[in-house]
Amino acid sequence: MMKKTALFILGALLSGTALAGADHYVRKDGNHVQHLKISQQKGETNVLVDVDFEPGANETNAKSCSAEISGEATVVSATELTLKKQARGEAHYCELKIHLSQEKAVIEETEDCIKYFAGGICRFDSEGKALNKIQ
Repeated sequence: MMKKTALFILGALLSGTALAGADHYVRKDGNHVQHLKISQQKGETNVLVDVDFEPGANETNAKSCSAEISGEATVVSATELTLKKQARGEAHYCELKIHLSQEKAVIEETEDCIKYFAGGICRFDSEGKALNKIQ
């Protein structure tokens, strides 16, 4: 009986993992790299956006930075998601609007994202440029 129960639990876990899909998008602009992960599981849409910047030799005044934001997103439409996250201990919110097409994503951020979530030259905003979907 224990063996059957263990196999049932293992099967349920594996099937749940198989159903949990994730789409990844990436944009590299010089030394600036953005990554977007959108996953759906159990009716929830979760978003993770991370950005890294490492200054090049000609960028002597810039400092390296790395930032990440994640959470459950609101599905506005089939082509738009919104992630709203409150800054810890603050009354400020970072809001990301993610516009999707078949193979691309564009991210817009509010001003509070820059002040409370990202530092230095790091931005979650894709500046109108598209992140390409990884196949």
